Amino acid sequence: VYSYDEDNMVIDPNLPQHLAHFGINIKDLQKTDKSMVELEIDLNQRIGEWAIIQESGTKLVPLYGPGYTGLENLGNSCYLNSVMQVLFNIPDFVKCYYEKCDNIFNEIILDAPRNINVQMAKLAYGLWSGEYSKTPENVKDPQEPVPELPGIRPRMFKNLIGQGHPEFSTKRQQDAQEFFLHLISVLERHSRGRENPADSLKFEVEERIQCSTSKKVKYTTRTDYLLSLPIPLDAATNKEELNAFEVKKAEILARGDRLKPDEIVRPRIPLQACLDCFSSLESVDDFFSTAINAKSTAYKATRLHTFPDYLMLHLKKFTIGDDWVPKKLDVSLDVPDELDLSALRGKGIQPGEEELPEAASTEKEFEYNEALLYQLSDMGFHLNACKKALYYTQNEGIDSAMNWVMEHMNDPDFMDPFHPPGANKNNPNFTPNAAASATIVSMGFTPAQAAKALEAT
Repeated sequence: VYSYDEDNMVIDPNLPQHLAHFGINIKDLQKTDKSMVELEIDLNQRIGEWAIIQESGTKLVPLYGPGYTGLENLGNSCYLNSVMQVLFNIPDFVKCYYEKCDNIFNEIILDAPRNINVQMAKLAYGLWSGEYSKTPENVKDPQEPVPELPGIRPRMFKNLIGQGHPEFSTKRQQDAQEFFLHLISVLERHSRGRENPADSLKFEVEERIQCSTSKKVKYTTRTDYLLSLPIPLDAATNKEELNAFEVKKAEILARGDRLKPDEIVRPRIPLQACLDCFSSLESVDDFFSTAINAKSTAYKATRLHTFPDYLMLHLKKFTIGDDWVPKKLDVSLDVPDELDLSALRGKGIQPGEEELPEAASTEKEFEYNEALLYQLSDMGFHLNACKKALYYTQNEGIDSAMNWVMEHMNDPDFMDPFHPPGANKNNPNFTPNAAASATIVSMGFTPAQAAKALEAT
């Protein structure tokens, strides 16, 4: 223990008695932290499970050619490798980045290391050209064991896709689902005016909420790229085996022994049960109903408003235990060769259903102080700049407004038309210039975005 008198660590011969004074009985305590030796022993005991995952003891036949190229682990980059291998088995990604890679390479000459389309095309070429997965020349018998070919190292791609990101720019282990969504957002930003293969994964989710009191409904949709499914443990098809395993597990642990990997019995969950759980009715407490202007209970049902060409599934294997500690579910999922998703199809508002009214806006429109506005404009400043100054200083006074003007005088939008946040900016009488709108749309923007930009300028 530490002694303040000696200013050093000393041995306390009466440590149990001193700790007992604070209600700590060290004889009843158990050691929880493990030393490095104990951790190594645990790893060695789990090596059997790792061997099963790696198919140890099984004679595997090596495959070569296009599509059979691996990706080297760059240090906890398995999340990136797995996502990219899946995406580059989707025809839209192969067509966009491999079949058209020559066009991309010829189009982008300058700053290629920092161009996401070039790096995607480079990765696609490495995986699908077959140049990095050729059959060794000295192998005559395909069954003959050969040294494993090294995979390609997507170092430039990893550096670029993780640039500026607080997690993916590091070498720490990451979540594949989070990386997938990050990659999709990056591809969207860099596909303006050109083909985006991620559109083959895009779909809309429909949520139907019904007020239990008024029976009125509300439909909303959102865009998504993967369907997150819960895992209902109560839908396990091997409950008798699980119950017997729990009894056996308790006996083994009571003897101080450890379970062997081949003795572990995991819950077997059908994928259809996950889909049924996703589409089941969900009760929403304390729902504010605009039909009765009071809180009530509502029921929410989730369906798919549109279907993608390829549906990406994400299983929620992390859950919160009874002790509020996150834990990972150790389950086996039964996936059939064919799956009927017609039950997930959303139908929109049906005949006889009445929609919930929109909530009344409670936001009060900002009122400019007319006296301050006159003083500022009388000094020669543009009216739009004066409005900004009063809004961002909340009509505090002429000094605060003048300070704001002086600090933002060089802003490029200093004299642009100003609409307070939340205010209605739409002008029903505004008609965008057809030629200007067509020019903006040709750059990859939507007609609505073009009209909004022209109205603001």
